[in-house]
Amino acid sequence: MDLFEKCRAFTEAREAQEAGFYPYFIPLTNSEGTEVTIGDHDLIMIGSNNYLGLTTHPKVRQAAVEATEKYGTSCTGSRFLNGTLELHLELERELATFMGKEAALVFPTGYQTNVGTISSLIGRHDFVITDKEDHASIVDGCNMSFGEVRRFGHNDVDHLERVLSRLPDDAGKLVVVDGVFSMGGDLAPLPDVVPLCKEYGARLMVDDAHAVGVVGKGRGTAAHYGVNDDVDLIMGTFSKSFASLGGFIAGDDEVVHYVQHHARALIFSASMSPANTAAALAALEVMREEPERIERVNQIAKTMRTELREMGFDVGNTVTPIIPVIIGEDMPTIIAWKALYEAGIYTNPVIPPAVPSGSSLLRTSYMATHTDEQLERVLAGFKEVGQRLDIIGSKP
Repeated sequence: MDLFEKCRAFTEAREAQEAGFYPYFIPLTNSEGTEVTIGDHDLIMIGSNNYLGLTTHPKVRQAAVEATEKYGTSCTGSRFLNGTLELHLELERELATFMGKEAALVFPTGYQTNVGTISSLIGRHDFVITDKEDHASIVDGCNMSFGEVRRFGHNDVDHLERVLSRLPDDAGKLVVVDGVFSMGGDLAPLPDVVPLCKEYGARLMVDDAHAVGVVGKGRGTAAHYGVNDDVDLIMGTFSKSFASLGGFIAGDDEVVHYVQHHARALIFSASMSPANTAAALAALEVMREEPERIERVNQIAKTMRTELREMGFDVGNTVTPIIPVIIGEDMPTIIAWKALYEAGIYTNPVIPPAVPSGSSLLRTSYMATHTDEQLERVLAGFKEVGQRLDIIGSKP
């Protein structure tokens, strides 16, 4: 059989494009944070991970410009060889302090951070234990390791204990969970997970990609719960609250040093660009100087959760600025996305395999820079579309 036969048989996406119901890879003509332009169509953006609205912050933009002028557009090499700037080391020092850890290491992307960290730490005869709703980068990091993978039901602490209790006492074990789950907006129950890890001799890694800058006064899920010292590794990304591109892992110095010298995703990739590094540094400074942004985005999230629930929408167990509007079936979800799009509201339709079958949803997320007037327009749009399509009160 020709290897490319499956490519020719894959027609669903093109058919959806031709029918005008293709919600992915849409090119933005212009983006100013809370509002975007697609062609000649203006929309309120409630699908971005730009939680603090820092992509348009003057200090963050200026830092990227100045770094480009000083260092050029690229480091043109791996961190391992010629690609480390003093700027990278400064960012790592500041992140370690901010996260309350001994050391930090920055990667070119958040995806590479999870892949590199997990695959370098988990060797033969080791076990990595993950939540079934962990991010794809965690799954791929596990698959690229030489260890064995075990999974437990989403936020099911009893199931986690059963999994841990069946593993050899003398094996290396790493539990990996999202701090804030990217689709549901709910938190990992770290106060219940930490004691289990200690009881069964497992280390704990938390993916705080969607938590840093949002919960725990911006320092993440472990800080939110007051268990920062009990979490061994904290991962974060710069493509969300940091308004840049890249990722980091923070933890004990000896562990970070080991990852630095064994993570293939770091060693064999070009380093973060000067502009991205400087932007992340500036964003971290803004987080410290303007804590009201963190307060604002969480207040907006609380308001939107309350209003959408009162309308009759199912928003799950979210407690963060990620608010899923759960519709259930795939086609009604796509139709709702299209109706909101035409009403000037940009959401992200999420269907299987990104979510379990029968749980398709519109993923909405909010920024500190959304205005009250914009939020009122969003709520009015959801109410009108929900009533017109008869999806208010629908169950997965």
